[in-house]
Amino acid sequence: MAVNPNEDTEFNDALRQYGIIPPKDTTPPTPSPPSSPKLQDILDDLTPEELRELGEEVTDDDLERSIEAHRRQRVAQERLHQKRARFGRVYPIGRDDYTREVTEASKINDGDDEEEEKGTGVICFLYKDGIPRSDRTFEHIRSLASRYPHSKFVSIVGNKCIADLPDSRIPMLIIYRKGEIRNQLIAWGADQLEALLLLCGALDPPLHGPLGEQRSHSDENSGEDDDDPPPCMRSAAASTNARAPKNIRGQKKKDDSDSEFEFDM
Repeated sequence: MAVNPNEDTEFNDALRQYGIIPPKDTTPPTPSPPSSPKLQDILDDLTPEELRELGEEVTDDDLERSIEAHRRQRVAQERLHQKRARFGRVYPIGRDDYTREVTEASKINDGDDEEEEKGTGVICFLYKDGIPRSDRTFEHIRSLASRYPHSKFVSIVGNKCIADLPDSRIPMLIIYRKGEIRNQLIAWGADQLEALLLLCGALDPPLHGPLGEQRSHSDENSGEDDDDPPPCMRSAAASTNARAPKNIRGQKKKDDSDSEFEFDM
């Protein structure tokens, strides 16, 4: 009698027990369906207008109230974001403008009452026309200024900010926050500048999206690497005197190869 080894019978079970026919093929388990997205994740991806339309379509009162509360929160966040986005371009300044446009401007806090006062990130760009690296960086600075309208970018000719500043130190960036010099950037790669400005807290990225995630990641890295900053960054304590400036006067050190300058504030 021919035996069908694929049949699920007691006789075949006995044959399998004694090894006369091979064991049954194990049917692979059916994969579980992907989990449904959470309501919060769905709402986070919608614009305030889309949230309003969704709230008009739902029939559940509790869900409608949740959507409306989320929409109001998003509208409030966007209004606050727009209120703080008050720059968006590079402002040319002169030597006499430095205290008002840089030092004092970095003390201004635009947060609400519940937010810790953190001042404004001010990036002072020292440049000189006709130097290729300086000209290229200026284009990059203009792009960053438009993308980060919460931070203030100003530009000044290098030797009008720091007397006798050699062309080899152009371009240079001086970072202010809360009235103090936080960092001095003296060299960087073409793809490093944005990350460095985020790392030293000069840029305030948007509230949502990739830039916000990048900021969080940078904050984590900065906490881990505070004792070992990138070589192109000079801390305020190491390279500058961070007292409230009355005037700017650069003094070149004896070693002409040194990239740090003292500021007479």
